[in-house]
Amino acid sequence: MRNKSVTLFSALLLILIVSSGCATISGEEKITIEVNSESEYVDTFDDLNLGVLFDFNIKLPNADKSWVNLWVERYIDGELESEPLTQLSYGNSPNKVQEGHLGFGMINTSSEEDTLVFLYGPSVRTHPERIEKEAKSGVFRGSEYAIGNDKVELELGQTKILGIYRETEGGSIRTFDFQDEDSINQIIQQDDEVLLLKIKVEERIINY
Repeated sequence: MRNKSVTLFSALLLILIVSSGCATISGEEKITIEVNSESEYVDTFDDLNLGVLFDFNIKLPNADKSWVNLWVERYIDGELESEPLTQLSYGNSPNKVQEGHLGFGMINTSSEEDTLVFLYGPSVRTHPERIEKEAKSGVFRGSEYAIGNDKVELELGQTKILGIYRETEGGSIRTFDFQDEDSINQIIQQDDEVLLLKIKVEERIINY
């Protein structure tokens, strides 16, 4: 009877250990991103009136096997430009886990027809690129995060909208569900210019 009790206890203990291990692994494998709307980066942009900045914190639990693609789509009068406005790709970090700032910035220049745009991630960034914009009067401008304030999990291969910038003439800008495809299509069609900040994380293993 004692041997049976010991065997049963051992079996239960093994199940608990395996279950605990699985939960830990599952938790560690989650890629997360969250809004940093009050970060020092954003405060600097606001204090100096530099322009618009979307700032996030991203955590890659398997950074040595991950590849991050970050890009901005630009729509003018409902039409998607053939190439991304700006794009950044990085990955296969020497570190197992990587965490840091990631985002998109638009810097105002002295000319209303020119804007500098750039992307950045942990320890990587693009050089500011100049984009031409048509000078317009009576334009309503708005920029909003497309995800909430809570941490969001990213699945491998999933494309996620992180932020949206919009310009429209002669009317106010309405708020939409930025994760709803129909709402995004409505915004693209009704606004004069729309910028969508997107991200996709993929698994990419390099064999040396």
